[in-house]
Amino acid sequence: MKVFVTRIIPDAGLQLMKDAGIEIIQWTEKRDLTAEELIHHCKPADALLSAGSNRIDKSFLNACSHLKVISLHSVGYDKVDVAAATALKIPVGNTPGVLSDATADIAFLLILATSRKAFFMHNTIIGGKWGFFEPTANLGIEIRNKTLGIFGLGKIGFELASRCASAFHMKIIYHNRNHNERAEKELNAVWVSFADLLEQSDVLSVHTSLTEQTTGKFNKAVFVKMKHTSIFINTARGAIHNEPDLMDALQKGVIWGAGLDVTDPEPMQSNNPLLQMPNVSVLPHIGSATEETRNAMAVIAAENVISGLKGERLPFPVNPEVWEGDES
Repeated sequence: MKVFVTRIIPDAGLQLMKDAGIEIIQWTEKRDLTAEELIHHCKPADALLSAGSNRIDKSFLNACSHLKVISLHSVGYDKVDVAAATALKIPVGNTPGVLSDATADIAFLLILATSRKAFFMHNTIIGGKWGFFEPTANLGIEIRNKTLGIFGLGKIGFELASRCASAFHMKIIYHNRNHNERAEKELNAVWVSFADLLEQSDVLSVHTSLTEQTTGKFNKAVFVKMKHTSIFINTARGAIHNEPDLMDALQKGVIWGAGLDVTDPEPMQSNNPLLQMPNVSVLPHIGSATEETRNAMAVIAAENVISGLKGERLPFPVNPEVWEGDES
């Protein structure tokens, strides 16, 4: 059995597959595969372990319908046509849970960095502008005892809320399709309507999946309903916010600041005006970028591959309906 791996991933995952007797073919060039190259390399493979921005669409799936499993080195699966994979009976696996702490830490970092203009002030040192002291210049805002609003309070949102409630005594409100009883019990979180989330949040942090319903959810019409003193945080997917609308809202003072670990498009161009704004902090999608988390992701991705090649249910499936009617 052969697996094609689209990136250099941690050895922990590679060794697990080697120990299972799987032959690994790994893409090592530091550039994205074209759609044609991805198909070419998957033709002789039995499994695909996809890390990065590869688009696994209907065209790819039809060309590689022989694959026994597709394993993602990520939690998100918005670049996969899951319905098409399911129709072809190809199980798709992801890596949920293991990056909740790491991503929540990044969201917490962005809240603090944005509220104190940390990235901008760091750049004033680099630019030789740390000079005359002005008591009223470049002031930040405090978040202690403020209200944190979370759009999509799942595992990552819960960890962020826990940090903010403990460290800064922030009130937690959230908007989900369903109530998060654990958050309500342990953090005194309060479910609110989307309109109330916008109106009441001093910091609004996004932790939802990218779907048809959430694509472009945070746009001009939404930003104008937020507090003009509010901070917008997105560590989920860049396409959830409309970037030109966000830029306009920041430039006009509709909202106070923004912290982004995800952008649209990715990578962000170095001349993007957001990078020069005092109240904006941008990171290059490093939510899961710790040794511990990436190792754990590689192991889960490998476990999905191994199970798929054995014809077994994946430990972490995106489309469990593939096994509907399977009594095994």
